[in-house]
Amino acid sequence: MRSGAPGPVAVRAMAGRGKLIAVVGDEDTVTGFLLGGVGELDKHRKPNFLVVEKETSLAEIEETFRSFLNREDIGIILISQCLAELIRHAVEAHARPLPAVLEIPSKEHPYDPAKDSVLRRARGVFSPEDMR
Repeated sequence: MRSGAPGPVAVRAMAGRGKLIAVVGDEDTVTGFLLGGVGELDKHRKPNFLVVEKETSLAEIEETFRSFLNREDIGIILISQCLAELIRHAVEAHARPLPAVLEIPSKEHPYDPAKDSVLRRARGVFSPEDMR
């Protein structure tokens, strides 16, 4: 007989429900996601995206990334891999499951799996046989 309580898979699925996707990238990357409906403002009118331009400081990129990590309404952070490289220490220091941090390619910089810290961690958890 089945109880009314959700199973562990359902609980994990509900944990991410209602969460936002944050984006850190160049203008073309962020614009693409905004056109797809990703853009939101939190209750303090802070956006869930950062358009990184030539004059954007490294400190601003890292500060925004860390602020996204601490926001309760964000479930996934998409960051261009070339920018993740600039703040690699902050990306690798994040160990919680939520928000998930995913490195993505940008127009000018193709994706390099060897640089992706999340992929490296996943490879350490799974054996080659698990991936077949």
